Amino acid sequence: MSGNTREGLAGTSIVPGRIGVVGLGLMGGSFAKAFHDAGCETYVWNRTRSTLEFALIESATGELTDDLVGTCELIVLTTYPEHLVGWLRERARLVSPKAIVIDTAGVKRSVCAELWPLARAHGFSFVGCHPMAGTQYSGFAHSRATMFRKAPMVLCPDPEVDEIERLWTLDRLTALLEPLGFGSFTVATPAEHDEIIAYTSQLAHVVSNAYVKSPRALVHKGFSAGSYLDLTRVARLNAAMWAELFMDDADNLVAEIDGLRARLGAYADALRAGDRDRLQELLAEGDRAKREAEGR
Repeated sequence: MSGNTREGLAGTSIVPGRIGVVGLGLMGGSFAKAFHDAGCETYVWNRTRSTLEFALIESATGELTDDLVGTCELIVLTTYPEHLVGWLRERARLVSPKAIVIDTAGVKRSVCAELWPLARAHGFSFVGCHPMAGTQYSGFAHSRATMFRKAPMVLCPDPEVDEIERLWTLDRLTALLEPLGFGSFTVATPAEHDEIIAYTSQLAHVVSNAYVKSPRALVHKGFSAGSYLDLTRVARLNAAMWAELFMDDADNLVAEIDGLRARLGAYADALRAGDRDRLQELLAEGDRAKREAEGR
């Protein structure tokens, strides 16, 4: 199918290969820089004018105005879930029927439930996406063109779209994303994505954020090394963004927090009881679990 990714696009308003990026935070800035560095026509939109003007200097072809929305073959929505849904709702009528729209939000059920029907109603393709890459820092200043190299990308295509059309869309999408250098693409349902991401990402941020609230964190210098740094790396976060993501996936995240509390309780119980054998058993179980997880 790769040889036909441009067939059927003639006669539409799109410019093949033209990219629109909505939002210039860490994700959006990295998408814009990667596409621009690869020589793609890249148009950007951002709420904060100063950031937009800075990006236009070296990271984009121009501003993504409403009259250019219909010319983009790929539109990447990188703002918070609620905002990106609103942005697309306001401009859905402008999107070409031959365009593909994706998002980068860390939750998929709430976003796909809103945007799959919207895309079907207006005739374009929407694929829920989540690039598994990032840093503990936020904002355009920390974005980089190499952010996604060898990183996994999760794709959530609309199951109600004809299977042939769905496969063709995914083929076109992976071709359009090629300049970013993703290492793998995994197709999942929004429910599968949200259940797993509650463990692999959201729980890690909650634990790290709670861990540094210990009074000992204020006097850790001179007593900490890799373990402290590893566990606290994602304690620094964008509170507004992560709160929205956590609330959108609250059922899965609460289940993970409750499970962790129960497992931590077992360690505390062994320590209180002075049960060294039980403690050693728990530690060995965790070691085996890590080895098994890494072996898959």
